[in-house]
Amino acid sequence: MHPDIAEIIITEDEIKIRVAQLAKQLSEDYKDKNLFLLVLLRGGVLFLADLSRQLTINAEIDFMAVTRYTGEVPSNEVKIIKDLDKPIEDKDVLIVEDIIDNGNTLDFVVKQLKHRNPKSLKICTLLDKPSQRMVNINSDYNGFVIEDRFVVGYGLDYKQRYRNLPYIGILKQEIQGLVTGG
Repeated sequence: MHPDIAEIIITEDEIKIRVAQLAKQLSEDYKDKNLFLLVLLRGGVLFLADLSRQLTINAEIDFMAVTRYTGEVPSNEVKIIKDLDKPIEDKDVLIVEDIIDNGNTLDFVVKQLKHRNPKSLKICTLLDKPSQRMVNINSDYNGFVIEDRFVVGYGLDYKQRYRNLPYIGILKQEIQGLVTGG
């Protein structure tokens, strides 16, 4: 375990099992469809990589990057900083996301994508934190529901660190104090 981690809440093995289950379900649900996997950078990349390798169907992959930050300070405005390279019109789009917490960023992305006329638009998230939801948005495919705790690992970061951890963990209190300002 990384020295900055106080507790592992979802192990590497639990993630592997759940990702395989999600991939099996997606392979069944999209077996006769034109699946287009869209990952939101950067957090969802590890999830997308593992999920897509488990699929038994063909899928296109593209990336989008959005931010709500100006420097290190959160903003209410969401900006697209890297748009899709390919059109999604008439495609079955699945947004692959690391975590849904307040839902504001994902809500913005969904609204933007609907204007591009996909055949269908669904969401697959590794982690869902419904207690933080500020908008009415939910995932169609969900890995784990978690409590309102700040988590890192498996793509999730704090100041771009800890993304590479193979599990989901809670930072130690002295590190977490930097996250919460306390």
